[in-house]
Amino acid sequence: MTIRKDAVAGQFYPTSSTEIESMIEHYNKILDEHLKDKSVLALKPRAIIVPHAGYVYSAFTANFAFRLLANTEAKRVVVIGPSHRVYLKGTSISDYDSYETPFGALPIDKTLVKDLETRFGLIFAPDAHHEHSTEVQMPFVKRYDPEASVVELVYGDEDPARLAEVIDYLLDDPETVVVISTDLSHYYDIEKANRLDNICMQAVSERDPAKLHEGCEACGKIGVEAMLLAAQKRDLKPVLLDYRTSADASGDESQVVGYMSAAFVE
Repeated sequence: MTIRKDAVAGQFYPTSSTEIESMIEHYNKILDEHLKDKSVLALKPRAIIVPHAGYVYSAFTANFAFRLLANTEAKRVVVIGPSHRVYLKGTSISDYDSYETPFGALPIDKTLVKDLETRFGLIFAPDAHHEHSTEVQMPFVKRYDPEASVVELVYGDEDPARLAEVIDYLLDDPETVVVISTDLSHYYDIEKANRLDNICMQAVSERDPAKLHEGCEACGKIGVEAMLLAAQKRDLKPVLLDYRTSADASGDESQVVGYMSAAFVE
């Protein structure tokens, strides 16, 4: 039994499930009390876009999307994120047996892994899977969809059109949902960050991949573009859920990172 051990627990998110649970309960209380359009909470997305920073900065934004994902009761969740640590040509698929989280292990869908390896020529590069962009999503998956299996894809130098084919294939199965991981702009002052991040959000809300190349600086732009291409093909409607920056948590507006969440619904 091979386990994808947590690599960034205690850095990006708490090692304690109790601590994560109390954060989630706090965030959900805020949503329940302050969200103007409560009908959003009933959405059943086929895919979501979420950030991947430390929980203190971005977990409110991510939690909003995962709360909606729970409505789907999906059998499998495919988490797709960019490689930050190693150079990678193409996309690597996690070929372990299970994925460690503070809420307990998530089984990896080995049948789907083998299918994707064969069908799309995906590789397994173990070094690419000590990756925070995907790992920080797994506690949310286990918390909100505890019976689900997962598949983890980490991409590097990849063609968005090729990744879009993988996403489109995954969405053929109504019991599969896709999680796209990205942060937005990095380390600009708040005004410039808002300006650049608005380009990313406009691209998502208009389902316009070309718009991403007009100034969006998302680190997971390849994954977002692939998702938009798949959404165009399947006529999935994007719904923006939340946007904020690290300044909301730190108070420092001189060098911020942007975070967005969105859902794609039929």
